[in-house]
Amino acid sequence: MNATTAGATAPDQGRIVLLTTSHRVAPGLLSWPAWQALRTADRVLCADGAHPQLPYLREAGIRVDEAAPTAEELVDACAGGRTAVVVATGEGDPALTDGLARLAGSGRVPMPDLELLPASYDLPGARLLDLVQVMDRIRVECPWSSRRTHQGLAKYAIEEAYELVEAIEDGDRDELREELGDVLLQVVFHARIAEEDPDAPFSVDDVAGTIVDKLIHRHPHVFGDATADTPEEVREHWLRTKAAEKQRTSVTEGVPLGQPGLALAAKLASRVRTAGLDVPLPSGDGIGYELLALAARAESEGTDPEAALRAAARAYRDAIRAVEG
Repeated sequence: MNATTAGATAPDQGRIVLLTTSHRVAPGLLSWPAWQALRTADRVLCADGAHPQLPYLREAGIRVDEAAPTAEELVDACAGGRTAVVVATGEGDPALTDGLARLAGSGRVPMPDLELLPASYDLPGARLLDLVQVMDRIRVECPWSSRRTHQGLAKYAIEEAYELVEAIEDGDRDELREELGDVLLQVVFHARIAEEDPDAPFSVDDVAGTIVDKLIHRHPHVFGDATADTPEEVREHWLRTKAAEKQRTSVTEGVPLGQPGLALAAKLASRVRTAGLDVPLPSGDGIGYELLALAARAESEGTDPEAALRAAARAYRDAIRAVEG
């Protein structure tokens, strides 16, 4: 950002550089333009004596004054063509930037060249670090969250998953983003609780590392020498590597019996079909067997019976509302 046009300027008024850094990037990892500005500055200032960058700057031989000058003082410090670099605090030093904006806008004060220089940038996924930090604090300080257990939170994971599915089916983008966050919270919350286990603790990094390893291993056509040109070939790779990992003795292993009945029936039918087994559907009286047959038929036709039933139930709900009002 260059603000020299906002007020009167003169060639000997110098330069003010506002240096911003991301707390999500390790201190000391700064861009080359940032190091150049720091090394060539006549004065480097920082209002926060505990700023995480300060030890690394001083280690590099840069003198940093722990000071919080006013806008007027900073402008005066740049007189004669000097350069002042302000290492911004986590709050961004709003009092200083507002003061500089007022001076520049007044048109009565010869202003130095004003430059905003990002010294480090967030990488994709950086806000996940914020989530982990927030969860750490909530787990320690919140009377409700600090007492939660895996068992006590289990029902919320199911509820949030259903709400996510509803957002997807509704096509509501804002709702989808929010519900994805709620599902992500469940993962981070459970991982934070797991850190406290006295016998087998693990962290969110362990959770992420496990799924990264799994994804790489199950995508040899992406990370290895295997080839796959169609979705069917990708599925074959996935099933083959998964079978080698799990070494299961039955296709029913790993199918959660607590899931909704239609989904359970469809999943079992899918496992049977994928394995090439010839297993006749059990016969019996009652609607349960009829639903089992319908679920198996839907799966064989490529239809999710749960989603199909939800769509029909929504149509039924709309009919009810129409009659009501």
